[in-house]
Amino acid sequence: MASDRAGGVQSLERAFDLLERMADAGGEVGLSELSASSGLPLPTIHRLMRTLVDTGYVRQQPNRRYALGPRLIRLGETASRLLGTWARPYLAELVDATGETANMALLDGDEVVYVAQVPSRHSMRMFTEVGRRVLPHSTGVGKALLAHVPPEEVRALLARTGMPAATERTITDPDVFLAELAHIRTQGYAVDDNEQEMGVRCLAVTVPGSPTAAAISVSGPAGRVTDAATENIVPVLQAAARHLSAALAGAAGTGA
Repeated sequence: MASDRAGGVQSLERAFDLLERMADAGGEVGLSELSASSGLPLPTIHRLMRTLVDTGYVRQQPNRRYALGPRLIRLGETASRLLGTWARPYLAELVDATGETANMALLDGDEVVYVAQVPSRHSMRMFTEVGRRVLPHSTGVGKALLAHVPPEEVRALLARTGMPAATERTITDPDVFLAELAHIRTQGYAVDDNEQEMGVRCLAVTVPGSPTAAAISVSGPAGRVTDAATENIVPVLQAAARHLSAALAGAAGTGA
């Protein structure tokens, strides 16, 4: 009986590993690709994939390749909401420390989606509705997230979105944008300088080790989020990202 339980746990671990490998590959793979990346024999992968297909977590395409299934959508949406819930105490600390609005966002396909926000207590403040979707090239969180994506993938994304200008300050040239991402990797944070909305500046960093690519930001009127204020805000923002990362790792480690 104990060996049956052990086998069941191993199968479960392998199934989740295959799902993550499918996600890393863009959501659709062939069995031979999974076998090459995972090291598992084809019969084992075929058995696991049949179970995932039968339960709706994977679907088999007409071309015989396998794609992530629709039942994962509900799990992903719920997990995204929980990620925002877990982030709120850290965003609240950011607001207390900086006086400005704090946000958390994820990269979902070609768009950035905001999953949590704690607003500033100032009467004049930046407000973004949770659930709002924007293109990443004109936002601080989007830039922070794309800075860690291979350049060829960034170019492909920009080609799909078209890089429309939200304001006169929006970067609309792919080469200029890629140079901006290189600068972000060097300095350790991203800036939206009146690029999504005139009069608003945003500072953003990624959450290291997040189970899904996530970024947090501080946003406010350009008259308050000045270059001088940036020097004080960025270390606080980076510390909040590290603390949130540790909390998420702890939640995963305890099964919470």
